[in-house]
Amino acid sequence: MNGIHDLGGMDGFGKVDAPPTEPPFHDPWEGRVLALNRIMGATGEWNIDVGRYWIETLPPAVYLSSSYYKKWMLRLERLCLARGLITEAELSSGHASGPGRPLKKKSATPAEADGLLVRRSYSRPATAAARFEVGARVRAKNIHPVSHTRLPRFARGHTGTIERIQGCHVFPDATVAEGVERAEWLYTVTFEATELWGPDADPTVRTSIEAFEPYLEAA
Repeated sequence: MNGIHDLGGMDGFGKVDAPPTEPPFHDPWEGRVLALNRIMGATGEWNIDVGRYWIETLPPAVYLSSSYYKKWMLRLERLCLARGLITEAELSSGHASGPGRPLKKKSATPAEADGLLVRRSYSRPATAAARFEVGARVRAKNIHPVSHTRLPRFARGHTGTIERIQGCHVFPDATVAEGVERAEWLYTVTFEATELWGPDADPTVRTSIEAFEPYLEAA
């Protein structure tokens, strides 16, 4: 989708300076938000792609003014409301008003907690041969889906070169829009800076993205 979250290539946001000694969490509530998101992810009510999409749908002013873990908190609140896991009254009061609906899967036990921090693999067996080879010239399609996509706006409509074939992986767009798991080939595509940013760009710079096969067409 085209939202404020897709900041690549946009001007005016300044350089990202990461403090060399930044702690994992600035306040205790951030750690609790991480834990709650991991626990709910283990219940199977949604997956990582759906979770990303619900952060993307935050209003622009809220997205830009919210810290990293505040976005996670708002995502969790909105998803739990949308899936009927809590009510507005319960969210406001901070207390359950009655038994909740059954979850798809039981929540993790304390003994299983460490496993929640391990990302499972999203690679899948290929169901067809890869359409493109290393060195092939491809164009990123100029698409503007209203749902989730991993194709950044700055690459759409531009021509690059297949640098590497990454194998088949779960296609996020189908997971969010269709609610199905579908495997698609994933490629590393490299673009010249002048192709993306115009003749004033540094000609020695190249930008690489990871692009699923449905995003690409032969150039």
